[in-house]
Amino acid sequence: MSESDDDVSTGDTMRERADESKLKLWLIVGANRQLVTAVLAVGFFVLFMLGSLLDPTLSDLLQDRGVIESLYAQMIGALITGVTLVVTISQLIISQENGPLGEQRARMSETMDFRSYVKELTAKPAPADPSAFLREIVDATQERAETLDEVMESTDNDDLRDEVSEFVDSITGNAETVREELDGAKFGTFDVVYASMDYNYSWKIFQIERLIADYEDDITEEQRDAFEDLRTSFAMFGPAREHIKTLYFQWELINLSRFILYAAIPALLVSGMMLTFVDVTTFTGTILGIETLLWLVAITFTITLVPFFLLTSYIMRVATAAKRTLAIGPLILRDSQR
Repeated sequence: MSESDDDVSTGDTMRERADESKLKLWLIVGANRQLVTAVLAVGFFVLFMLGSLLDPTLSDLLQDRGVIESLYAQMIGALITGVTLVVTISQLIISQENGPLGEQRARMSETMDFRSYVKELTAKPAPADPSAFLREIVDATQERAETLDEVMESTDNDDLRDEVSEFVDSITGNAETVREELDGAKFGTFDVVYASMDYNYSWKIFQIERLIADYEDDITEEQRDAFEDLRTSFAMFGPAREHIKTLYFQWELINLSRFILYAAIPALLVSGMMLTFVDVTTFTGTILGIETLLWLVAITFTITLVPFFLLTSYIMRVATAAKRTLAIGPLILRDSQR
């Protein structure tokens, strides 16, 4: 058994487990996606202008009408291809919701069965709101952890009692953190999924199994039942989180499709106007010592890239969330937790 296996406490929140800066995680998954898109657009514009100042040959290239025509003609082609791809993604998402009556009935039955399991777990009807639904399961895990702590007071094994006490403290602290994050979180934003990713249920299931195996001879039947009840509550959290995460991914990808379509129309218009009407004689003079035509190209070229910045910001969040929740159950994939 490794030393890390004996450590019943571990980093619970996603930031602690990933060992990454708060700013990086905020930018990748936490920040509003339109804000991230704006940051990418502004960053590209600034770098474009800095590049033109460091390499004056760009201004000379723009004197050639063929360069502007080639640049924006290629952008029109890229935009049309990108929009077609987005429409295809939307169709794939929508197709998952379509199906014969039998499949829809099976989906409904499975959903209602799971809600019944949650009702048995929490002794109350399962909430309809996703954040409240997860919060009820988190509350149940904390209550069962406290019950485990109480029944373990009668054990004569001091090591077992100390490990369980530390384990329960870890569960309680993690549950309180996630409960606060879920409080007021609304589905449609990333807050619900983000909070659920901070509940390190996989490690806790593993620790329950390890404690049962390591102290099998010292655990009474009542204590074993308390362990099993706690493991069951954590096992319910896993599929609940995955279901809500899947719904959120579909929600976000549909939003992405809409936003890209909205951004593609002005991008196509700008590209078409630059391709048709603009040359070196259209705009003359300088602004802040930089040729007006260069300003115009930098601004319009940035506008044409907004759909791709949108795609980058959304996929960055979805891909990161998917990667950090690949495993369901007690499988530890990240080196920082092994």
